[in-house]
Amino acid sequence: MKLAGLKTVENAHDESIWASAWVPATDNRPALLLTGSLDETVRLWRTDELSPAAPPSGGHALGVVSVAAHPGGVVAASASLDSFIRVFDVEGNNTIATLEAPPSEVWNMQFEPKGTILAVAGGSSASVKLWDTSSWQLIDSLAIPRQESSRPSDRTGGGKFVLSVAWSPDGKRLACGSMDGTICIFDVHRAKFLHHLEGHFMPVRSLVYSPLDSRVIFSACDDTHVHMYDAEGKSLVASMSGHSSWVLSVDASPDGAAIATGSSDRTVRLWDLTMRASVQTMTSHSDQVWSVAFRPPGAAGVRTGRLASVSDDKSISLYDYS
Repeated sequence: MKLAGLKTVENAHDESIWASAWVPATDNRPALLLTGSLDETVRLWRTDELSPAAPPSGGHALGVVSVAAHPGGVVAASASLDSFIRVFDVEGNNTIATLEAPPSEVWNMQFEPKGTILAVAGGSSASVKLWDTSSWQLIDSLAIPRQESSRPSDRTGGGKFVLSVAWSPDGKRLACGSMDGTICIFDVHRAKFLHHLEGHFMPVRSLVYSPLDSRVIFSACDDTHVHMYDAEGKSLVASMSGHSSWVLSVDASPDGAAIATGSSDRTVRLWDLTMRASVQTMTSHSDQVWSVAFRPPGAAGVRTGRLASVSDDKSISLYDYS
């Protein structure tokens, strides 16, 4: 796999862009790119020309820190520093639900693969909130336990700050990454904590499971490393280095052969999982890259893959690969 720069749109938002996600294609339209910014808006983009697919949508009083799309491609959600999650329909931008959380308790979020649950990293609540997507009621709160081997400086498990969440492709496991570097694995159906994954000691800002293997998970950390774990065997499979600063985002290609990362070193890197090494570096951004996202498969007539990245420089970049 090799990335080829397709297009970059400067000043796509009025402020830093911190979040991106692909809205899957439906019978009526191709996939769309969803972005969220500190300018308090969420925007939808057509994937070929990177032109606006709808007017900017507001609804938040502070910056947007995370966006997520339902696998059905009809519903999306945006989370803001204003402590609200806005759930809306993609076509009409009508608000479906507003989910409230205390201050600093809404960070990264992701829909379960079948779309029945929205998981939200609970920030200072030291928990992951699970919302039912049919009623939009809170159905569970998974508390992050203190790690037995925590360093003496970790005075309390309640001090954990949860930054990231990821679902396994079969929907049975939920992983969450915290400010202190710990990664927790939960059995969602039993609402039971299973174990920690060890190896990081700085914030884990992004997690993604392999789309092909529910045992394999990748983490992006401020320690400049990307880790590959066997999430069931609790073992670190590989520690991959290449970025010169914080790794802020990681996503896996739909074929499971590669991952992409975005970093505060201003670059996007492509990693070959057979080699377990960085094989390509893209330098289209002039500031830190907060999010990278591979377009999901399944769109009719689409022959090439696509990757998007967004940055503090207010730009969006698209890359093709085949």
